[in-house]
Amino acid sequence: MDIAKRLALVDRLCAREFPAAESRTECGESGPGYHMAILLTSGDFWEDDGTGWEETAAQYEAERDALVERLTAHWGPSQHFSLRGVLDRVMEGETIAEPWAALSEHVPDIHLWKAPASGRWVTLGVSYGYKELPFQLLGVVTDTDPP
Repeated sequence: MDIAKRLALVDRLCAREFPAAESRTECGESGPGYHMAILLTSGDFWEDDGTGWEETAAQYEAERDALVERLTAHWGPSQHFSLRGVLDRVMEGETIAEPWAALSEHVPDIHLWKAPASGRWVTLGVSYGYKELPFQLLGVVTDTDPP
């Protein structure tokens, strides 16, 4: 999926109704109040193809940054938001609304906008896989305020 298709998918998710229950979709998963799309993935799990973990991480960050540039031109500057504190709160037993709790488990930080037309939060982040899972560039649309 190229950058134009990724941007079009984010726009579609901003307009799509949220389901009443969690479900798989053609591009990821959705639940009450959110859509999470896999915009780019390294497969079922990360394998060292000779590129190296750090180089693959840098490639996914570059893909994210290209989308950040385009969305910034569209909606203005993003907020750069760390999810590390959210993960700490989840680990301490605090109930955090989705999609934030799930994101905090494998996405250390996100770029965040509030889409003017829909009023929904739009986030971009890289799930690093931590060598057991695939690298993924994720786009999330939610009406749940960040914690």
